[in-house]
Amino acid sequence: MDADTVYQRYQELQHYVGWTDADARRVQAVAARLEPVLPALVEDFYQQIDRNPKARRVITGGEEQITRLKGTLLKWLRDLLHGPYDQEYAQRRWRCGWRHVEIGLEQVYTNVALSRLRRGLLRALEEIAPADHATRQSLGTLLDLDLAIIEDAYQSNYTLRQQASERLATIGKIAGGIAHELRNPLNVINTSIYFLLNARSPTPEKVREHLLRIERHVTLSDNVISALSSFARLPAPVVRPFPGAECARETLELNPPGAAVTIVWEWPDGVPDILADRDQFRIVLGNLLRNANEAMPDGGKLTIAAVDCAGFVEISVTDTGVGIELDQQHRIMEPLYSTKTRGLGLGLAIVQSILEKQGGSLSVESQPGQGSRFTVRLPRGSTANGES
Repeated sequence: MDADTVYQRYQELQHYVGWTDADARRVQAVAARLEPVLPALVEDFYQQIDRNPKARRVITGGEEQITRLKGTLLKWLRDLLHGPYDQEYAQRRWRCGWRHVEIGLEQVYTNVALSRLRRGLLRALEEIAPADHATRQSLGTLLDLDLAIIEDAYQSNYTLRQQASERLATIGKIAGGIAHELRNPLNVINTSIYFLLNARSPTPEKVREHLLRIERHVTLSDNVISALSSFARLPAPVVRPFPGAECARETLELNPPGAAVTIVWEWPDGVPDILADRDQFRIVLGNLLRNANEAMPDGGKLTIAAVDCAGFVEISVTDTGVGIELDQQHRIMEPLYSTKTRGLGLGLAIVQSILEKQGGSLSVESQPGQGSRFTVRLPRGSTANGES
């Protein structure tokens, strides 16, 4: 954060706690009288750190570093008392919090360290001006402001580092998923190429078989890349009313279930149009149909149903397949999480992303060994009579 932004933040905090120029003058008026107690407060501060292993571990430079840090703390206390409480002052406080993240010092130790310094300063102030309650309050407010700006910097730096770490972890998961998904088809392609290059007088049938195998696995690899691209660059939806039943039948034709799967159609004629992006609805339904089909490797019943429900159309895809364990149901829509031995785990994440951008939602009900029902909820585009 640049110096101007930090100072603006500090001024906002000053305004929030009611800090005024009168508070600054009160603190500065006792600064010289508090000066003699500052070295003792610094010594006490580092003695306490030395007693705490978790706080002590961030000091890696031995006595030389401690001597340097004592000088820094002494200057910090003098700045606190003398001011001025300007842009440079705010920037120095901000850098303090930022630095604590870099050295791995937990913010809680900064909080209790400032509390210890506060007690020492207020005790000294009580001795030199026992009846000066206004200055006592001003000094306490100033310490509160220091803690607030330091903690703000700490949280900002910590959040940035966490986000960077999460991005790297996500990249790692994506890379692992891509490697897993592409390695097998590439191995198959490589095997077929080896056969075509080295087989002696292969029959036309064998050549065709291997060429078709290469084509299938190139398509499979392309689907993996397309899934990633779809998730990363899903276009803005073009929302218009359209007949959901018609679109659902088209999607079913493009994603036919296995031969041993029986289709049950429960989409009454009176269900109104859907208000959504038709092409993206195909992606949603296509993912759900493929998941249902894969959940029934030995066959079963696939039910596609729709109901008009209080301004929305609810479309459900129900299978009688393997089901989903309860502890996995809350995670299956997370990107890169999959219950399948193969799969990037992007399908349901894409579905949820599409629906959320169109005012819709996705829910799941499942029983292990009995099957699953995925329900899409989207705004309706018209009433059953065709009126908006």
